Amino acid sequence: QVQLVESGGGLVQAGGSLRLSCAASGAVFSINSMAWYRQPPGKQREFVAEIQSGVGTDYADSVKGRFTISRDNAKNTGYLQMNGLKLEDTAVYYCNAAGSSTGWRPFNSWGQGTQVTVSS
Repeated sequence: QVQLVESGGGLVQAGGSLRLSCAASGAVFSINSMAWYRQPPGKQREFVAEIQSGVGTDYADSVKGRFTISRDNAKNTGYLQMNGLKLEDTAVYYCNAAGSSTGWRPFNSWGQGTQVTVSS
């Protein structure tokens, strides 16, 4: 079992910044990709950003130039640096990770989500 725990959400004024973290624990052997999704109030979950080993990064058009995804492989932790936050960035942010657990079993795990609220 691989568990993901997000942290770093909170309330911030428009134009401000937040840094989300996603820590993977448990039977982690290797992580191939880490991604962030978000679910705005009353809407469906949507893709935000992804970082893949050997491939690079990808972003939703709505966050390009403002958000940066990164990873610390030694810590099995991913980050989402969010700058220039807008009201429409308000959402519950979820971390997703995929890779291999000990025993070479594939895993695809989700975190519990962290609330980001941007105020005017």
